[in-house]
Amino acid sequence: MKKIILLVLCFFGSVAIRAQVQENDYVNKFKDLAIRQMNQFGVPASVILGVAIHESANGKSKIARNLNNHFGVKGKNQVKTIRSAYKSYDSPDDSYADFIRLLKDKPGFSKLFEKYTSYNHKAWVKGIQRGGYAQSSTWASQVLGIIQKYRLDQYDKQPLILTDSLVKDSVANQEIKPQQSNKIYRVKKGDTLSGIAKKLGLSVKTLMKKNKLKSTQIKPGQKLSY
Repeated sequence: MKKIILLVLCFFGSVAIRAQVQENDYVNKFKDLAIRQMNQFGVPASVILGVAIHESANGKSKIARNLNNHFGVKGKNQVKTIRSAYKSYDSPDDSYADFIRLLKDKPGFSKLFEKYTSYNHKAWVKGIQRGGYAQSSTWASQVLGIIQKYRLDQYDKQPLILTDSLVKDSVANQEIKPQQSNKIYRVKKGDTLSGIAKKLGLSVKTLMKKNKLKSTQIKPGQKLSY
């Protein structure tokens, strides 16, 4: 009897270990993308990864596998293999970009960018729930649980604690440190301004404003700052 109990415990233990490995594999696959988005837009990488893991079941859900939808965003899809009310994407990267676009464009979420820093993941998660991202009242606590379980906050940008020497160095370097230039996107054949904005995680209005465009018409070879 003891041998049977031991075998059962070993079996469930191995299942739990395999599940954790799969989730860590997901993080390893997408953490660099989440960090890039954090550095560009200010959303903590831990929040991006935590929401993606929760909504896509670590990339194993039907909509993640068939629609490349990792954030449970609803909308039109071009996939005929399954019938779904969820939006389809050409790649998971597009899904990640659309998540940022959704946060920036929706009034319930856009205020979070000015209100919270990229290392206050708890405030971001609770703010996203208050903005109406999910109907479940336990959504925020579930996402925060995922962040804690896999220590996703280790990927967040931490605040710099300035010492006297760092303050002096910072002041001294301000005059000689060149300003970072905007990133450039070169328009390809078949590109549309809305499609480019989606890829970059920006709204069309923001992209037009950055480039002082009077219309949405663009041409191949044109350079767009973002």
